[in-house]
Amino acid sequence: MPTITVEGKGSFEAAEGTKLVLALEDHGVDILHRCGGNARCTTCRVEVLEGDAGPIGEAEAGVIAAKGITDSNVRISCQIRVAGDLTVRPLNTVSASGLDAGPRPQE
Repeated sequence: MPTITVEGKGSFEAAEGTKLVLALEDHGVDILHRCGGNARCTTCRVEVLEGDAGPIGEAEAGVIAAKGITDSNVRISCQIRVAGDLTVRPLNTVSASGLDAGPRPQE
């Protein structure tokens, strides 16, 4: 199983094919996901520090462009399917925002 390392939080294993946002949430990582994993809000952004998060799909590319995100290491975690080891840093957290996390993202 791939290992996900979260900067400052530690590491855990995640089943291949799992949405990264779900793997993070299920392992207690503080991350927003306000649109429920539908690639609309970008609140579940992560910075990929190491590893290959896979190709950017059409939905993710569209919302990244619409929100003006230009850093190629910033990805939308609800659109990443875990395929290999990754090291990430969540960019939006529940605790920093004061918002509730949002509906659980769809599998």
